[in-house]
Amino acid sequence: MPRIPQDEIDRLKVDVSVQRLAEGKGIELRPHGGGNLIGRCPFHDDRTPSLVITPGKNLWHCLGACQAGGSPIDWVMRSEGVSFRHAVEILRELSGRGPDAPAGVGALAPRPGGRLLPPPVAAEADDAAALAQVVDYYAETLKRTPA
Repeated sequence: MPRIPQDEIDRLKVDVSVQRLAEGKGIELRPHGGGNLIGRCPFHDDRTPSLVITPGKNLWHCLGACQAGGSPIDWVMRSEGVSFRHAVEILRELSGRGPDAPAGVGALAPRPGGRLLPPPVAAEADDAAALAQVVDYYAETLKRTPA
Protein backbone atom coordinates (compact mmCIF):
# COMPACT_ATOMS: atom_id res chain seq x y z
CA MET A 1 0.00 0.00 0.00
CA PRO A 2 1.27 3.48 -0.75
CA ARG A 3 2.27 5.70 2.12
CA ILE A 4 -0.21 8.38 3.14
CA PRO A 5 1.33 11.78 2.34
CA GLN A 6 2.10 13.88 5.43
CA ASP A 7 0.33 16.90 3.94
CA GLU A 8 -2.89 14.86 3.69
CA ILE A 9 -2.57 13.76 7.32
CA ASP A 10 -1.99 17.37 8.37
CA ARG A 11 -5.00 18.52 6.30
CA LEU A 12 -7.30 15.96 7.93
CA LYS A 13 -6.12 17.02 11.38
CA VAL A 14 -7.21 20.58 10.53
CA ASP A 15 -10.30 19.96 8.38
CA VAL A 16 -12.13 17.41 10.54
CA SER A 17 -13.46 18.82 13.80
CA VAL A 18 -12.90 16.73 16.94
CA GLN A 19 -15.85 18.58 18.46
CA ARG A 20 -18.11 17.40 15.64
CA LEU A 21 -16.80 13.84 15.90
CA ALA A 22 -17.58 13.81 19.64
CA GLU A 23 -21.02 15.34 19.13
CA GLY A 24 -21.65 12.77 16.39
CA LYS A 25 -21.12 10.07 19.04
CA GLY A 26 -23.77 11.72 21.23
CA ILE A 27 -21.40 13.35 23.70
CA GLU A 28 -22.81 16.48 25.27
CA LEU A 29 -20.16 19.20 25.44
CA ARG A 30 -20.28 22.38 27.45
CA PRO A 31 -17.90 25.36 27.68
CA HIS A 32 -15.06 24.98 30.14
CA GLY A 33 -12.64 27.89 30.67
CA GLY A 34 -10.29 29.27 28.04
CA GLY A 35 -12.39 28.26 25.06
CA ASN A 36 -12.26 24.54 25.84
CA LEU A 37 -15.21 22.15 25.92
CA ILE A 38 -15.79 19.41 28.46
CA GLY A 39 -17.90 16.27 28.39
CA ARG A 40 -17.98 12.67 29.52
CA CYS A 41 -15.30 10.48 27.99
CA PRO A 42 -16.79 7.67 25.89
CA PHE A 43 -13.70 5.48 26.29
CA HIS A 44 -14.22 4.55 29.94
CA ASP A 45 -16.96 4.64 32.59
CA ASP A 46 -17.02 8.37 33.23
CA ARG A 47 -19.25 9.61 36.04
CA THR A 48 -17.99 13.18 35.91
CA PRO A 49 -16.89 14.98 32.75
CA SER A 50 -13.20 14.39 32.06
CA LEU A 51 -13.00 14.72 28.26
CA VAL A 52 -11.53 18.09 27.30
CA ILE A 53 -11.69 19.28 23.69
CA THR A 54 -9.69 22.30 22.59
CA PRO A 55 -11.39 23.51 19.39
CA GLY A 56 -8.69 26.11 18.70
CA LYS A 57 -6.06 23.37 18.39
CA ASN A 58 -8.52 20.66 17.31
CA LEU A 59 -7.23 18.30 20.01
CA TRP A 60 -8.84 16.19 22.73
CA HIS A 61 -7.62 14.71 26.00
CA CYS A 62 -9.18 12.66 28.77
CA LEU A 63 -8.16 13.79 32.24
CA GLY A 64 -9.82 10.71 33.75
CA ALA A 65 -9.10 6.99 33.82
CA CYS A 66 -8.01 6.38 30.22
CA GLN A 67 -5.72 9.43 29.80
CA ALA A 68 -6.20 9.13 26.02
CA GLY A 69 -5.95 12.07 23.67
CA GLY A 70 -4.79 13.39 20.35
CA SER A 71 -6.04 14.51 16.96
CA PRO A 72 -9.17 13.60 14.97
CA ILE A 73 -7.26 10.59 13.60
CA ASP A 74 -6.57 9.34 17.13
CA TRP A 75 -10.25 9.86 18.00
CA VAL A 76 -11.42 7.70 15.10
CA MET A 77 -8.81 5.03 15.82
CA ARG A 78 -9.96 4.78 19.43
CA SER A 79 -13.72 5.17 18.91
CA GLU A 80 -13.97 2.79 15.95
CA GLY A 81 -11.19 0.39 16.96
CA VAL A 82 -9.39 0.72 13.62
CA SER A 83 -5.83 1.16 12.38
CA PHE A 84 -4.24 4.49 11.50
CA ARG A 85 -4.70 3.87 7.76
CA HIS A 86 -8.37 2.91 8.20
CA ALA A 87 -8.97 5.98 10.40
CA VAL A 88 -7.52 8.18 7.65
CA GLU A 89 -9.82 6.53 5.10
CA ILE A 90 -12.85 7.12 7.36
CA LEU A 91 -11.89 10.78 7.80
CA ARG A 92 -11.40 11.17 4.05
CA GLU A 93 -15.00 10.02 3.61
CA LEU A 94 -16.31 12.25 6.40
CA SER A 95 -14.55 15.28 5.00
CA GLY A 96 -15.84 14.48 1.51
CA ARG A 97 -12.29 14.29 0.24
CA GLY A 98 -11.87 10.74 -0.88
CA PRO A 99 -9.43 10.03 -3.68
CA ASP A 100 -11.69 11.62 -6.34
CA ALA A 101 -13.58 14.21 -4.30
CA PRO A 102 -13.19 17.91 -5.03
CA ALA A 103 -11.69 20.06 -2.28
CA GLY A 104 -14.01 21.46 0.36
CA VAL A 105 -16.97 19.14 -0.30
CA GLY A 106 -18.76 17.14 2.36
CA ALA A 107 -19.82 17.15 5.97
CA LEU A 108 -17.37 16.96 8.83
CA ALA A 109 -19.59 14.93 11.14
CA PRO A 110 -20.36 11.22 10.88
CA ARG A 111 -23.30 10.40 8.67
CA PRO A 112 -26.13 8.25 10.02
CA GLY A 113 -26.06 4.69 8.78
CA GLY A 114 -22.30 4.69 8.37
CA ARG A 115 -20.54 1.37 8.00
CA LEU A 116 -19.31 -0.10 11.28
CA LEU A 117 -16.72 -2.80 10.99
CA PRO A 118 -16.62 -5.77 13.36
CA PRO A 119 -13.54 -5.82 15.57
CA PRO A 120 -10.94 -8.35 14.37
CA VAL A 121 -10.51 -9.68 17.94
CA ALA A 122 -13.24 -10.35 20.50
CA ALA A 123 -12.83 -8.11 23.56
CA GLU A 124 -13.47 -10.97 25.98
CA ALA A 125 -11.00 -13.40 24.34
CA ASP A 126 -8.17 -14.84 26.44
CA ASP A 127 -4.59 -14.57 25.14
CA ALA A 128 -4.59 -17.82 23.16
CA ALA A 129 -7.97 -17.11 21.54
CA ALA A 130 -6.96 -13.51 20.75
CA LEU A 131 -3.75 -14.70 19.10
CA ALA A 132 -5.67 -17.25 17.01
CA GLN A 133 -8.18 -14.57 15.96
CA VAL A 134 -5.37 -12.18 14.98
CA VAL A 135 -3.66 -14.87 12.91
CA ASP A 136 -6.94 -15.73 11.16
CA TYR A 137 -7.66 -12.05 10.50
CA TYR A 138 -4.29 -11.40 8.89
CA ALA A 139 -4.40 -14.64 6.90
CA GLU A 140 -7.76 -13.64 5.41
CA THR A 141 -6.60 -10.07 4.79
CA LEU A 142 -3.48 -11.26 2.99
CA LYS A 143 -5.55 -13.61 0.81
CA ARG A 144 -7.73 -10.68 -0.28
CA THR A 145 -4.86 -8.29 -0.91
CA PRO A 146 -1.85 -10.18 -2.27
CA ALA A 147 0.14 -6.99 -2.90
